Amino acid sequence: MLKVRTPKAVEDKLRNVTAVLMGMGEIWIRGYTPLVNFQIPLVPVVEDYLEKQQDSLVKAALKFQSDIPAHMQEIEVRPPSALPGKLTSEKLGKVYGVSRDYDVAARDRYNRELGEAGERRVVEHEKSVLRKAGLDSLAEDVVWVSKVEGDKVGYDIRSFTPDRRKRLIEVKTTNGWERTPFYMTKNEKRVSRENREEWCLFRLWDFSRKPRAFELNSAGLEECHWSAENYQVRLNDNPVQHREV
Repeated sequence: MLKVRTPKAVEDKLRNVTAVLMGMGEIWIRGYTPLVNFQIPLVPVVEDYLEKQQDSLVKAALKFQSDIPAHMQEIEVRPPSALPGKLTSEKLGKVYGVSRDYDVAARDRYNRELGEAGERRVVEHEKSVLRKAGLDSLAEDVVWVSKVEGDKVGYDIRSFTPDRRKRLIEVKTTNGWERTPFYMTKNEKRVSRENREEWCLFRLWDFSRKPRAFELNSAGLEECHWSAENYQVRLNDNPVQHREV
């Protein structure tokens, strides 16, 4: 006999799915507050679906970003939000504990297309900010370092603030929400510590729908949760310090 779910049951299930998607750092269902008390068997079901859709999700993100109108080149940049109510990164993070081998942060790290698209978007953002400040010549001096000099430099973009201070920007891009964990190399961490006044991390999230970002300076990065073995970085549940620009 077919079981008929009530509207409330359907809503709760979608909230469960949203929690799993957020825990995986993937595109989530907007309008549904994540309900983290989901049944464990739900994780591999969502996981299997994402495995089949991964290529199309990446292609959709790249297509969305391929032609950016001039008036949309700047990205909304704000501090990371505090988590609402009893929701915590730890609760959402339990998805990783039951997932077979699904590691979206590692996938983002190795997904060259998504990473390059994010960096390209930030280059355009930086140039747009400088041009808006009347610094056209300085905008021309913005360098996509990882593209020109390679990945070993330890940051991705060399830019400037509107008051002409140098900015060394490391870009981390995800299709997921703003608290998706990300990875840093030993070299990136070293560079962040050796260039505290100039370095910042530009965390670009919700890339495939409406790219938004927050920035962390070196001190703010140190306040995050670090995994010593892999340098997985997870934001605190309260907003962390960021540099005003």
